[in-house]
Amino acid sequence: MTGSGSGAGAPMIALHGVGKTYADGTVAVHELDLEVARGELVCLVGPSGCGKSTTLKMVNRLIEPTTGSISIDGRDVTDVDPVALRRGIGYVIQQVGLFPHQKVLANVMTVPVLEGTPRAEARERARHLLDLVGLDPETHADRYPHELSGGQRQRVGVARALAASPSVLLMDEPFGAVDPVVRVRLQDEFLRLQEELGTTTLLVTHDIDEAVRMGDRVAVFAEGGRLAQYGTPAELLGRPADDFVADFVGATTGLRRLAVTPLDPEHLEPIDDLTTGDLGGTVPLGSTLEEAMAAILRDDTARVGVTDGPRMVGVLTPAGVHRALRASLARFGAEAS
Repeated sequence: MTGSGSGAGAPMIALHGVGKTYADGTVAVHELDLEVARGELVCLVGPSGCGKSTTLKMVNRLIEPTTGSISIDGRDVTDVDPVALRRGIGYVIQQVGLFPHQKVLANVMTVPVLEGTPRAEARERARHLLDLVGLDPETHADRYPHELSGGQRQRVGVARALAASPSVLLMDEPFGAVDPVVRVRLQDEFLRLQEELGTTTLLVTHDIDEAVRMGDRVAVFAEGGRLAQYGTPAELLGRPADDFVADFVGATTGLRRLAVTPLDPEHLEPIDDLTTGDLGGTVPLGSTLEEAMAAILRDDTARVGVTDGPRMVGVLTPAGVHRALRASLARFGAEAS
């Protein structure tokens, strides 16, 4: 199955006919066509052993493909020295890989210093990035990795990957080694960074919920390294390409659609004589149904106001969430038929 970039112009990352077959005949990746638009966050998801991490490692040439071509910003990666290529690509893995004998600031400065950036400039950049990922440099810069929590080490890993201002960021199960509460916070932090920096990102995960929550688009891999489906989270949940994708997405598809369905005025009740004191808070128009439902559950009133800028445009109730979710499922069902 082929996926093409959704952004304007040439894709930032392009894999055409890429395959990896090992000497014993094992096919890790099978004739993969995948394009990622500039500034897009694409999640690679699927069961263990389906070729997700192999694909990621072929992009930065930690593994060489058997067939096909891979390009970044229009340039074939095989035309670039592997060491130079990797220094220009941010890479974050689950186990972080920080240098244990170096303090946090020195870890983040590593690649810029290797590239010849003056140490004072690299230090300033590192402190700025620590702040961006939610670590106060005054508190954490002079600590060693073993003095940090798992979530803090993961943040340092992200800061280090971004230190050289890479145009491409590769992330392999970056949030898998932390507890669920910290994982959600890290996901939120990274989504904020992604929006601010606009870095083109490939993120490998085995967690369909993480993929749906984070990805602009999601590539579902099946056994044998086959790309089963590539599309937006809404397309994936609403129109699974085959039985494998439908089974992988699972029985909670309807609930997952809460995370990808935005609020629409037609879901709302009229304001009438209600004031903000009658409501359990407010959410902006365009929020996801998941965000709106979370706001409803936080308050006993079971209704939240919906705003469009400074203006209150309506009230959302649990019944409105139900209508919106059913309408979303019906729409995709009609498009698929």
